[in-house]
Amino acid sequence: MYVIKHKNFFLGVIGALMLGALLLTFLWKPNFSIEFTGGSLIEGVYTETRPPVDTINTYIPVDKYGAFKLQPVGEKGLVVRLRTLSQDEHGQVIGLLSDGTNIFTETNNSTIGPSIGRELRSKAILAIAFVLILIIIFVAYAFRSAGRVVSSWKFGISVIICLIHDIFVPTGIFVILSHYFIGYEIDPLFVTALLAILGYSVADTIVVFDRIRENIRMGSSKETFENLVGRSLSETYVRSINTSLTTVLASLAIFFFGGEATKHFALMLAIGITAGTYSSILLASPLLVLISGKKTN
Repeated sequence: MYVIKHKNFFLGVIGALMLGALLLTFLWKPNFSIEFTGGSLIEGVYTETRPPVDTINTYIPVDKYGAFKLQPVGEKGLVVRLRTLSQDEHGQVIGLLSDGTNIFTETNNSTIGPSIGRELRSKAILAIAFVLILIIIFVAYAFRSAGRVVSSWKFGISVIICLIHDIFVPTGIFVILSHYFIGYEIDPLFVTALLAILGYSVADTIVVFDRIRENIRMGSSKETFENLVGRSLSETYVRSINTSLTTVLASLAIFFFGGEATKHFALMLAIGITAGTYSSILLASPLLVLISGKKTN
C-alpha cells in the first residue's frame, strides 16, 4: 500500500528519470557500431597467444583511426571493428596489431557501406516499435475481463509507458558510458538485449496486473480500486524482486567473469532488468490507478 499511497512521488521521480534519459539520448548522440554507421571489419590470428585486449587497445591510436572495438576469438583470433579505412590505413593497422615476433595475420576483411548501416538501424527501430505494438494489443486482449472496472486499454497504456521507460533508461546509461569510455556503443547485441529486456519487463508487469485482475474478480465491491491495486502489489513485489535479482546476478557474473564479446550485452541486461523491475513495481501500478480515473469499483 505504501507505493500506491505515495504514487505521485514515485511517478514524479521516475518521470524525471525518464526525461533525463530522453534528453541524454537525443542531446548526446549514441555511439553506433559500424554495423549501423558503416566501417571496416578486420579478422585475423596471431602466430602466438593473443596479447591481452587491454594491451592491444594501446596499439591503435584513437586520434588517428577513431574509436574501434576489439573482439577476441579463441586463444589467437581477433576481430577489429573501426571506421572505413583507406588501403594505406588498412595496411598500417595490420602492422600496428603485430607485437614483435607475435605477428597478426589477416584472414578476412570486409567493409559495410553507410547505406547498409542506415538500413540496419531503421530495421532495428522498426523491430522494437513492432514489438511494442504487439504487446499493447496482447495486454488489451488479455485483460479484457477487467473491463467492467477499468478499460483493458488502460492496462495496455500503462505497460507501454513502462516499456518506454525500460528502453530509454538503459539507453541513456549506455550513452553516458559511450561518452566517457571507449568500446561502449549501440550494436546488434545492444538491440538484442533491448528486445530481451522488453520481454522480461512485460512479463514482470503482467504478473502484477494479473493479480489485480484476479482481485477484481474476487474482491469486495466496497473496496476502492486504489486499495485493491495496493493489495495486489503487496502480494507480488517480493516475487518480482527475487526473480529479477537472480537474473541480474547471473548477468553481472557474465559481465565480470565472462568473455569480452558478451560483457556489454550482459551489462545491458543487468541495467535493463533492474529498470524493468522497479518500473513494474513503482510505475506500472501507480500509473494504472492514476489513469483509471476512479477511486472505487
